[in-house]
Amino acid sequence: MRPFILSLLLVGSCVHAAEPLRIAFFKADATPEIGMPVAYVRARSITDPLSARGVVLMGKEKPVVLCAVDWIGIGNGGHDEWRRGLAEAAGTTMDRVTLHTLHQHDGVRCDLTAEALLTKHGLGGTRMDAFCRKVIASTAAAIRETMKAAKPVTHLGIGEAKVEKVASNRRILGPNGRVLFGRMSASRDPKAQEADEGTIDPILKLVSFWDGETPLACLTYYATHPQSFYGKGDVTAEFVGLARAQRETALNLPHIHFNGASGNVAAGKYNDGSPEARVALTQRMAEGMKRAWEATKKSPISTSDLAWRVERVRLPLAATLQRDTLEKTLADTTANDRDRLNASTKLALLNRTDAGHHFELARLRLGSVNVLHMPGELFVEYQLAAQQMKPDATVCMAAYGDYAPGYIGTEIAYTQGGYEVQASSSNTAPAVEKVLMDAMRRLLTD
Repeated sequence: MRPFILSLLLVGSCVHAAEPLRIAFFKADATPEIGMPVAYVRARSITDPLSARGVVLMGKEKPVVLCAVDWIGIGNGGHDEWRRGLAEAAGTTMDRVTLHTLHQHDGVRCDLTAEALLTKHGLGGTRMDAFCRKVIASTAAAIRETMKAAKPVTHLGIGEAKVEKVASNRRILGPNGRVLFGRMSASRDPKAQEADEGTIDPILKLVSFWDGETPLACLTYYATHPQSFYGKGDVTAEFVGLARAQRETALNLPHIHFNGASGNVAAGKYNDGSPEARVALTQRMAEGMKRAWEATKKSPISTSDLAWRVERVRLPLAATLQRDTLEKTLADTTANDRDRLNASTKLALLNRTDAGHHFELARLRLGSVNVLHMPGELFVEYQLAAQQMKPDATVCMAAYGDYAPGYIGTEIAYTQGGYEVQASSSNTAPAVEKVLMDAMRRLLTD
């Protein structure tokens, strides 16, 4: 599919003509072909297309690239390769590129480090090496093309609205403080449907770019697993992507959506896994986006309103990541493929950590708007905590950056049990909460 391209130019009244603040919107196709391996099986149909889309911000310093991809996860060397390719296209450095997925479960997995390990054991192609590199190249090409042209932008818009009957916490605690049962993405269990929503962030936030009274592009942020039903190989951008498409069509406006900290949040209370439920969830998401758009308030923007900050951290890894065990599982031809795939991603993370790898957390400031860019499947408590760290400003969060850590719980969650913090799901230790909270606090301190 030919990349869709739109370019924008931000000009503030106080900006020197030689150093304008500019923005470019890019979009490229990220849809796998029939028969290609996706998250759990091979693609058997394309329900709706997937995309890689984002913006390039250009001011006094090197450009900043924000990109969201309709895949389940991009981790380890895959995340590096994506950022490297987009950085080269935009004429910037990797630490000024953020890459996130929306975590659709019938989308693609991309982990080039794990792919290299798998190839040595006869399982090459499971992380779609060639396809991933093809999409990186087409997205980079879209960036190069869109940066050639520009439209003026004079104002930044901020709006928010509550999304009704979509998100619910996955972890239902019993009287003893431990997880009584898990309420996953879909459930027909009456007790799961009757239980309270639990801890969520029900607010969708929308940031928009304007030329006077003319809207040019918007970004939205909301925390929930995006699944209604999945696992048969019917590729789809799911209800978050379908809602995004509705709003993009309604406004004739480029729309980029980012998934927030939703490791322990999904639609299980309101989703029975039926096709009808997907339609309902799509409409509720679209309605939330619409109301956030209608609530938008605009203010002038200039070069001085843009700031970028990065914190590099080492994440403490789970004690269960044992090299001997992982290597044995990966080499075991009698083990099932899923266990071997899981071992490859964990071993890839362990190897990179031992080699001194740091995860990069970033903060984008646009006036009073602060966007935190974070790795892994963070629990929603991280997003809520970030908002409390800067209560007088608008704080958005884009999670699902580097997918290698898997689920990232709070410290207490690791004592409560449940799917999200078990050895197969989370690659981090309980001390991860302090590391990330401290880093977020530093990022949000002016």
